[in-house]
Amino acid sequence: MVPYLPHEMFLTKGVGRHKEKLASFEEALRDAKIARFNLTHVSSIYPPACKMVSSTKGLTRMQSGQVIAVVIARNETNENRRLVATSIGVAIPTDKKQYGYLSEHHSYGETEEQAGEYAEDLAASMLATTLGLDYESDTSWDQREEQWKISGKIVKTMNCTQSAQGIGGLWTTVISAAVLIP
Repeated sequence: MVPYLPHEMFLTKGVGRHKEKLASFEEALRDAKIARFNLTHVSSIYPPACKMVSSTKGLTRMQSGQVIAVVIARNETNENRRLVATSIGVAIPTDKKQYGYLSEHHSYGETEEQAGEYAEDLAASMLATTLGLDYESDTSWDQREEQWKISGKIVKTMNCTQSAQGIGGLWTTVISAAVLIP
């Protein structure tokens, strides 16, 4: 038996602002509703047979203070009007016995749509290469997505993205996270 193989996962995101950088991060975790857990950063594998659930449902399965595995993207700024973004991309294979991929993206100056598409493309590209699908980096994300879905090997891609503009005198922190439920 595998000691820790999550069977459920949810996506969440948040924004925090404070005069202190660390407190801004804490506020972002609170906004994402995951501040009450001890978070352990893990690499970007979507576990085989894992089911995506809502954050509301996932949060009911965990206790305050519990150590929780997360794939988390974090970015911050204290520059007025500086746009920051984070995104978690998800690529789930059709074969439930196969693992999928999660990606983390942190950027400046990108809109939520741009950051989200980039993270989703990155996760799908990593999964495509493990499944032996062609990967042509000079084609658009829409073309690659269509090609991979037609192959029948990638069933779903998605992203969870957060962006915000900095406000002068305060730290602005954005986070996006995939929370793996034990």
